[in-house]
Amino acid sequence: MQQQKYFRTSLAIIAFLLILYLGSKVMFLFAPLAAIIRLLLVPMVLSGFMYYLLRPLVRVLEKRKLNRAFSILLIYFLFAGLFVLFWVLVWPTLREQIQNFIDNTPYLVQGIQDQFNALRDNPTLSRFFQGDSDIAARISEYLSEAITWVTNSMSNLIGVVSSIVILIATLPIILYYMLKDDYKLSPKLQGLIPRKYRKEGKEMFGDIDSALSSFIVTRVVLNVVLGIMLYIGFLIIGLPYSLLLAVISVPLNFIPYVGSFLAGVPVVIVGFIESPTMAIWSLVVIFIAQQIQDNVLSPIIYGKSLDVHPLTTVLLVLIGGDFYGIIGVLIALPVYMIAKIVFLRVYEIIVADREEEAEPLKHENL
Repeated sequence: MQQQKYFRTSLAIIAFLLILYLGSKVMFLFAPLAAIIRLLLVPMVLSGFMYYLLRPLVRVLEKRKLNRAFSILLIYFLFAGLFVLFWVLVWPTLREQIQNFIDNTPYLVQGIQDQFNALRDNPTLSRFFQGDSDIAARISEYLSEAITWVTNSMSNLIGVVSSIVILIATLPIILYYMLKDDYKLSPKLQGLIPRKYRKEGKEMFGDIDSALSSFIVTRVVLNVVLGIMLYIGFLIIGLPYSLLLAVISVPLNFIPYVGSFLAGVPVVIVGFIESPTMAIWSLVVIFIAQQIQDNVLSPIIYGKSLDVHPLTTVLLVLIGGDFYGIIGVLIALPVYMIAKIVFLRVYEIIVADREEEAEPLKHENL
């Protein structure tokens, strides 16, 4: 019996590797499918993100005896009003700061060099520069490269936003039908599972739905509150480009662990160009805001831990970024959560089936 099991396993592995090999030889057949996936990935990801964000609101309105379709349209009108308010109240200031930052990039680089020269000429701090006379120039060069990177990222972001016209047209339609057919999606997916495992499949989809809903809603709330706290703190200390830096920090903080560091880099650079004291105060504002988020807001808002090791999260971010850029970074952790839930459920089913098969053998031996 052990030999038969060994040969069956070996044949399964050989068959799987053979399928992979043959698949690699006909990859050109899947090129159209890959193109379709690339085309639909961004709108589907954004639609799923907005679906979990707006679904609680739709269900609340539905409980108040409002038609589901009317509730969705009402939320659309609400978002349209918020967009108009943003366009009128926030966008002019934000656009001005973006343009000023891009226009002043050469002067910002010179400002870095001037600040280091001032530190080197300071009698108290000059001894730190005696060991290596080129340290200030090297640090200035690194920071200059960082400013160039931030400027290019902003330019790329503006280009991405400009190319999203198609998304603006398709996203509301996809999202509308996802919200409208909310209760129909899970039964349809369960219908793809063999009848024997329908109960386990229902529990698995429930776990996935709960995990994604908790992750997306809580991350949005926490990051928006963090952005507001940073903006208020930057205004208090008088940091230039305060609104722009706060807006940049919100999407960057969606990246687990490394996002807060990436969001802090442009803040510290801009603060240092103003003065070294301003850079220190910028760090103080970021530290206080992060502590409030991590130690006060997170325990209140998060219903349960994501149970993902920090090292695993960093590896997922790196792999996701290598596969699909910023979109891959943002969806790496949710995809891992889904895969983990599916794997654990399938493993439980396999173990349960083996125990059922072993039970009659025990009785026969007795």
